[in-house]
Amino acid sequence: MARILVAGVDTSTQSCKVRVTDAATGELVRFGQARHPDGTSVDPNAWWSAFQEAAAQAGGLDDVAALAVGGQQHGMVLLDRQGRVVRDALLWNDTRSAPQAASLIAQLGAAPARADEIADGIADGDDPAAAELRGKQRWVRATGSSPVASYTLTKLAWTAQAEPDNARRAAAVCLPHDWLSWRIAGFGPVGDGSARLDTLFTDRSDASGTSYYDSAANVYRRDLIALALAPAYGAEGSIDAAGNIDVPAQAFDHANALVLPTVLGPRDAAPVKADPSIAGKDVPGGCIIAPGGGDNAMASLGLGLEVGDVSISLGTSGVAAAIAQNPTYDMTGAISGFADCTGHWLPLACTINGSRIADAGRAALGVDYDELADLASQSVPGAEGVTLTPYFDGERTPNRPDATATLHGMTLANTTRANIARAFVEGLLCSQRDCLELVRGLGVDVKRILLIGGGAKSAAVRAYAPGILGMDVQLPATDEYVAIGAARQAAWVLGGEGEPPAWPLTIEGTLTGDPTPEVYAQYARYRG
Repeated sequence: MARILVAGVDTSTQSCKVRVTDAATGELVRFGQARHPDGTSVDPNAWWSAFQEAAAQAGGLDDVAALAVGGQQHGMVLLDRQGRVVRDALLWNDTRSAPQAASLIAQLGAAPARADEIADGIADGDDPAAAELRGKQRWVRATGSSPVASYTLTKLAWTAQAEPDNARRAAAVCLPHDWLSWRIAGFGPVGDGSARLDTLFTDRSDASGTSYYDSAANVYRRDLIALALAPAYGAEGSIDAAGNIDVPAQAFDHANALVLPTVLGPRDAAPVKADPSIAGKDVPGGCIIAPGGGDNAMASLGLGLEVGDVSISLGTSGVAAAIAQNPTYDMTGAISGFADCTGHWLPLACTINGSRIADAGRAALGVDYDELADLASQSVPGAEGVTLTPYFDGERTPNRPDATATLHGMTLANTTRANIARAFVEGLLCSQRDCLELVRGLGVDVKRILLIGGGAKSAAVRAYAPGILGMDVQLPATDEYVAIGAARQAAWVLGGEGEPPAWPLTIEGTLTGDPTPEVYAQYARYRG
């Protein structure tokens, strides 16, 4: 019997990857990859070209029965009525909308807290710090997360203020994975007639990173979109104590008319199939398209994470993501309360500084990775009192955008290359322990930690992770987990079962070690 094939597409910041996979076993069959252009503002048509190139490298998709797209989160794609891209997409790493993020928080925090809000823990008081915290808390209650420059709504607010003509042209707002799925279904810009914007679709995980979708209630907050659009119609919006939003009528009308992608459930097939010229030409009935999802949620699905599992990814940034049974609300705004791809939630903490902390240590000491690990091994836990707070480019968790890195506790006796090397590695791991503790603080019972990403290859990171994180750490084999997660979702939707297919996960090893709580305690004292 011929095996059934599915495809997982990972449209990331850097590239597009296409993984053709055996639906029953998860076995890799074919693979292709093509680069995306650099930059934080990109023409989405470059993603389409990269997908076509990657699919061709993977041997084409004619024999694929189902596919799903996992993608970089938060990027804003604006389409006009003809389905044309209004302006280059603003990606997650484009920070020009930081002032708009602060303004949106200020707008929700301006009105005094009501008695029922105070009883619910919303900050009271008239001072600026209380108003800022109150704004963040109201956003968390509304959408699960407080706005930062990464999120889609802040980019829409920037466009409304800086490019009002472009904002007014927008007939639809979607995310990178939504747009690519729509193109795979055969839609795109048209000269005349309907561009079928109504066929756009997304999933809970990606929608939950927009700041205008409430994943707990499964509804778009069009009133918050109207707030962001207000500057395009000549006025800043405001909100009264009862939560009523006051914006120009045209902003409300525009927000209500905007096409937003239909949010599909975890096992829902899209109402449209892939264009046969793109995928499924040789499959009876064609190639179905699964909901897809945001990259972190797709990676979690690829890893097979379950409730109580936490993945710590050490890339350029650091990301700690947990699977939670219920919605999580971090009233400090430090943790993003995203949804996942299975019907659960994905509280996530992200640090700006990840594995490049070790890169900075290598550069400072003039060594390679192995030599850094060797130096660190000559020290002791706590580096004889030397501690690095590793906020080289500012930091998001904790929120210290103007911070710099600092070496603390240095004396003539302990200032050695070995202690400095150890402090860099411990600083990297302690910053991820901060994220882990934030997740625990939301009531997540952490049962298993999986360490992934380029930084997980470091011998020093592997040596000290169990001690600093306080529990054993599993090391999955290096693989393309976003693409695997997308393929697994496609197989799940195709098969129609109640749970995703049980594909094996290769664990290369389990890191163990004696707990070293004194290292994290020392770090926490200096971090403040």
